Parts: sequence; C-alpha cells; structure tokens
Amino acid sequence: MPWPQNITLNEGSFTLSSSFKVTISGIVNPRIFVGTTNFLRRLDGRTGMFFSQGYIKDINEDPSAQLQINSLKKGVVGINQDESYKIEITSNKITIDATTDIGVLHALETLLQLLQNNGDSFYFPNVIISDFPAFTWRGLMIDVARHFQPVDVIKRNIDAMAAVKLNVFHWHLVDDQGWRIELKNKKKLTELASDGNYYTQEEIKNIVEYADQRGILIVPEIDVPGHATAILTAYPEIGSKYLKEPNEQKQSQYKIERNSGIFRPTLDPSNPETYKFLSEVFDEVCPLFPAKYFHIGGDENEGKDWDANPVIQKFKQKNNLKTNHELQSYFTLKLVPMLKKHNKEIMGWEEIMNDKMPKGTIIHSWKGSNEGSPAGESLVNAAKEGFKTILSNGFYIDLMQSVNDHYLSPIIPKETVLSKEEKDRILGGEVTMWSELVTSKNIDSRIWPRTAAIAEVFWSNEKDINLKSMKKRLQFVSNRLEELGINHIKNKKMILRNISNYQDVSSLVDLSNICEPLKIYTRNKGGTEYQTYSPFTLFADACTSDASDAIDFNEVVDNYLQDKSPKNLNRVTEYFKKWIFMHSDLIKLSENAPLIKPILPLSQSLSELSTELLAVLELNKSADKSLFNKLLINCNSRNHADVELVIGDSFKKIIDNIN
Repeated sequence: MPWPQNITLNEGSFTLSSSFKVTISGIVNPRIFVGTTNFLRRLDGRTGMFFSQGYIKDINEDPSAQLQINSLKKGVVGINQDESYKIEITSNKITIDATTDIGVLHALETLLQLLQNNGDSFYFPNVIISDFPAFTWRGLMIDVARHFQPVDVIKRNIDAMAAVKLNVFHWHLVDDQGWRIELKNKKKLTELASDGNYYTQEEIKNIVEYADQRGILIVPEIDVPGHATAILTAYPEIGSKYLKEPNEQKQSQYKIERNSGIFRPTLDPSNPETYKFLSEVFDEVCPLFPAKYFHIGGDENEGKDWDANPVIQKFKQKNNLKTNHELQSYFTLKLVPMLKKHNKEIMGWEEIMNDKMPKGTIIHSWKGSNEGSPAGESLVNAAKEGFKTILSNGFYIDLMQSVNDHYLSPIIPKETVLSKEEKDRILGGEVTMWSELVTSKNIDSRIWPRTAAIAEVFWSNEKDINLKSMKKRLQFVSNRLEELGINHIKNKKMILRNISNYQDVSSLVDLSNICEPLKIYTRNKGGTEYQTYSPFTLFADACTSDASDAIDFNEVVDNYLQDKSPKNLNRVTEYFKKWIFMHSDLIKLSENAPLIKPILPLSQSLSELSTELLAVLELNKSADKSLFNKLLINCNSRNHADVELVIGDSFKKIIDNIN
C-alpha cells in the first residue's frame, strides 16, 4: 500500500538468509545510503537473521550482493520529480532500477511490504513491479499550533509518511493558540505567544534534513492575516482592533486563544508596520526551509475587526477596495515580493485566490461544495483559472470519519471535464490533521492507519481503488507502522490504563472496540467545551474511527440474517454475552476508577438490550418491540463521554427481523 501501477506475480520466491547483502551503483545523493541502511536494519529486525552487512556508506560495496540497486542520477526532493522505480525479484537475485534515489527509497518501502514467511523461512515472492505516482503532491499537514507536537512526534510521522510514499509535510506552525518557531529578531513571539512550546531553529534545521533524507519536502505555514491572535499577543500594534481612546493600550486587547473556532483578531492591512513585521519574519523563516513553496494560510478571515475600524474603512475607500475579499487580496499581493525575494512561491487556502495572483501560486482547496455544485469545486475552478492546486476536502482526518469516506473521495471529481493543461495543474492532495482535540499521546491514532489508505488515493491508478482490497491490506500496514515508532496502537491501552486507575483494562478495550469519538466537530460544538489545556486522556481519546469489533459484529449480523444457522446465531449471541459481562465488570472497576463512571450509562443500555435479545433468540422469550426500541434509543444516545456506539444499525436489523 499504495498499490503499484503495474505488478506481475511469477512462480517461485527469493529466500532470505543471513548472507543477504545490498550494493548500490550509479549516481546518487548520500540520502540513499541512509535509506538503504535503514531498510537493511528494518529487514533484519523483522527476520532476526543477524545480517553481516552493517552500515552502507559507498557505491559498489559488494558487487556480488543479492540486492542490486541502480540509480541513474541524484534525486531532488520536491514536486514534479521522477519518483518511478522498477523491482524485479527472481529466485537468486533482487534488482531495483530507478531514475533517482527518490525512486529507490520508494522501491525499498515496497520491498519491505512484500516480505512474507511460511513458518520456516522468510522470503520475497518473485514479482516484477513498475511503479510511479498518479499525483506529484502527496501531503500530510500537522497543526502544531493548537497543541504543540514535540520533535519525536514529527519525526516518527515523517518516517510513516515515507513508508506509504507521501512526499510533502505541511507544517502548520502558527495559529490563534500559539506561535511555534523561534525567531531571533522577534523574541516576543515565543516569550509571549508559545507557552514555552516551540521549535528552536536548530530543531527546525534538523527536522528538515531528516525529512530530506526520506525524500520528503517540508512546506511551512504562517497563517495570516486571520488566525492572528498569537502574533497580536506579542505585537498588538499591528492588529486591526479599533481603539476609541487614543491612549488606550492595544496590549490588553489580545491574549492567547484557548478555545477552538474562528476569532476576530486580524492583522491590519492598512498599517505599513504590518508589512515591515512580516517581511522581517519571512527573512528569518525562509532560509530555514529549502522548499520552493511557502504557505501563507489566508483562510477564515471574517473581517469583523476590519468592518469595525473606521481607519481601515477609509483605507478601503482610498484604494477602491469594495469588499473584504478585495482588501485581503491587496494584503496577499503585498506578500508576494517578500517571498519572491527568497525564491519562494506562495501557497494558501482557497480564500487567497484572485485574478491578480501570480499563476505560480498554489491554491489549497479545503471547503466543501456549495449546494448543487460538485465536490472539489474550488480545485477545479483554480485549475481552470490557470493556478496550480491541491485538494484537502475529503481528507480532513480530524473529523474522525471512517476510512471508507476518505478512500472513496477522488482528488478530481468524477464527471469533471478538464483539458490536459488544466488537469496537469491539479498537483494532488493533502491529508489535514488539525489538532484542537489531539495531543502527542493520541495524534498517531488520529492520523494512522487511515492516512495509509488515503496515500493510495494519491499514488495509485484510480482503477485500482478497491475498498475490499484496501481493508484487507490496511491491518497489515497498520501493524507495520509500529515498527517505525507510531503509537496509534499501544497508546490506546496507555490511555485506558489511566481511565481504569491501572486496573485490568479488558472490559474498557471491549467497549472502545464498538465506540467511536463523536464526528465532524460535534465533540467540540461551539468551541467552548474543550480548551487547549483540557484533558485529552479520556475514553473518547482512546477510541478511534472504524471500531474493530463494530465492523466484525455488523458482518456477523448480516451473515446471521442471511442464514440463521445455529453457528451464525452463536456468533451473534457470543457478542451479547461479552457485552453483558463487560458492563458488570465496568461497574466493579468504577468503584476505584471515577473516570469510568461517565461511560456506565452507555454500557448499561448495551447490556440491557443484549440481555433482552439474548432471551428472545436463545430462550424463545416473546419479543417486546417497544422495549427494544426504547433500549436502542438509549444505545444510540450521543450524550455520554463524547462517544457513540456504532452498532445501532445492526441491532435495528435484528429487532426488525424478529417476529
């Protein structure tokens, strides 16, 4: 995963032994030695064979090696690069051919995914794979402003990105809740607007180099002119809030935002000091990031402080700017030469699009479609207007939707008619991980494994997008992500141990496997329930999308309704018995674990419904449909612990089928 463009399976296999070695030939970037050594160590870690080859440091180290890697030229990390590769595995040799070392890195990840065993030995099947990406921009954005993510979190997610052939890390560094990058010429930003959580410039450089070694481009984002509370907490003099009294201090008007949502603080586009400030910021930030692109945000500026400020209104009139969008376009165009000075092209959310922007600008499409319009409408419009563009609508993984929803969201909307030139301007897609409701403890479980499936949408041929096949492969890939340090599996039990007061968590695991967090911002409705300093170690934080037992139970119920054999009935009633015991156990645990109490009403409703259905299905008790429906309503309630049981539809199927 992602599924290759072309794959031919042949008879036979290549059996691994402790004498397995790798050699590299061609013209390469030094990153290939890091990547190949990492491949060898991961392969040895899986097989335990104690390979004799250690660190790979030079070309043609062992011409007789079983794995022969050939690269034609040095790769450059970026978009529109040749990332293709070919793997040929025979019974006595493996060959990787690629135009650049970037393609080699992709090939090595594919090779690791091909590893199999038969109980006695580890082997690679004999295959020929030729592969290349469908889209050149395959990104993951992590928001570190709402909740700061330490260096180790960023690095392990970069490793996971490389494993599924994502190639752009979009680093959302600034928002209302925090400024996260050290500036030596603007120290107040970290002193007053970071809560002490930020990346030093040395850490930034280290992460950029780390990503480069894995073939990943880093694009920074400093979001302006809206989402500016953190900036204005440190530098209120460039804010748009109008002060009626001349001696009133702007300093008292801004403070770091602790809630989620859209807020009024906005930079003042009429103040020359605003542009001086931003120019100085870019002068210091741009050299830290070699990427050609710089994301300036530009989203969700409602312009309320602009509307309320007579100075800004006069400025609009003077410059013949009729709307706030025209005023923001004026502002955005002022940033173009500041970034061009550092050979950067502007990228921003779709609100920055206007007919005066340079055509090199990348429009980042994120909004849903208007009623009656196709999904990805702004993506298509941008391409038709001559802009390069990428899509994130459909890939907002913080919404906690099922992997199915994301996997079946194409980058280019179906039935869209585009010329070749217009289609070429659609660079790809980007997964977005907004961090209002995540910390370093649970962020991995929100990103993975769903992002691996989305990576397939970005890389593979659209004819190979197959939901059933993806689900079969996803669990395997999910398990392998742990090898790279991703904590999406193990941290679940860590959070549940906290909830149980370090008692046995088996029953909590059982309940979490049929519950999912409330979706699409309903958990944080209105932006007032959770603040940035609230606890995110509760039951909803342990639960994930695509609850595993819920998926299994739904399948078991469907099988039973198609064939009411004793075997299929037993599989259904086994779940009922497990959930009845689970509730009893949770009651006992709650006597020494107060954090369990909020979920007891949910487990009680589930236990009562399971008990009644068990009596009908096993003991032939007469059915009370009104009681069933009442209990089902309780089970479907979303008023407990910010989670929902996701087995309600299957319960309803059973109830409707009872005579």
